Amino acid sequence: MLRVEDVSLHYGSSRALRGVSLTAEVGEVTCVLGRNGVGKSSLLRAIVGQRPISGGRISFDGKPIAQLKPYERASLGVGYVPQGREIFPLLTVRENLETGFAPLKRGQRTIPDEVFELFPVLKSMLHRRGGDLSGGQQQQLAIGRALVMRPKLLVLDEPTEGIQPSIIKDIGRAIRFLRGTGQMAIVLVEQYFDFAQELADRFIVMERGEVIESGDAKALQGDDVRQRLAF
Repeated sequence: MLRVEDVSLHYGSSRALRGVSLTAEVGEVTCVLGRNGVGKSSLLRAIVGQRPISGGRISFDGKPIAQLKPYERASLGVGYVPQGREIFPLLTVRENLETGFAPLKRGQRTIPDEVFELFPVLKSMLHRRGGDLSGGQQQQLAIGRALVMRPKLLVLDEPTEGIQPSIIKDIGRAIRFLRGTGQMAIVLVEQYFDFAQELADRFIVMERGEVIESGDAKALQGDDVRQRLAF
C-alpha cells in the first residue's frame, strides 16, 4: 500500500532524514520508533505531503505521490492524526468531525457509525466546543476526524502523548479494530514502547534521521529495541 524508499528531507541546510525506507501494508500496523528529535515526525510529514522531500520516492497504492499536495494525498485516502491533535478549539465536536468531509465526494459526506462505536464519548459531546474537551477526548476527536475521510492509509503521530492510561487503552483498542477490518494500512509513530509492542506488525527504529533497525513483531519481543529507545 505505502512504499517509502530512500527518502531524504532537509530543513534549510539541516538534514532531517537520511535515506529512510519503510513499507505499510493493508491490515498491518507499521510502528516508527525512536527518541525525541530523530526525524519520526518529519517522516510522517513527508508521507502526508506537509514537507517536500529532497530525494527518494514515496508511492501509495502503486502510484508515485511525492509531488502531490497534501489535499491531493488526502483525496487518495491518506488520513493524518498530527502530533498535538490540532483540533479546532472554537468549533463544536460535530464541526471538527465534519472538516474531514473536505476530500470526500458529496454523497460520502456523513460521519461513519464506527467513529462513535470506537469513541462513544464523542457522540455525547457533539455540541461542545473542541477546546472544552480534555486532552484524551481531543485525541479521540482527532482520530475520529481522520476516520471520517474513509482513509486507506492512517498515519498517527504519537497518539498516546500526554494521554491518561484509560484513553490509551481505548486508542489501542481502536487501532486493533481498524487493523482487523483489513481495509487500511496504519503507520504509527510512538515512543511508548509497550504500546507499540502490543500493536506493531512491523517496525523501524530511527536515530539521527536514519533507520538503524527494522523487522517484524517478533523482533520487538527482545530487549534490544527497548534498550535503543532508553533515555
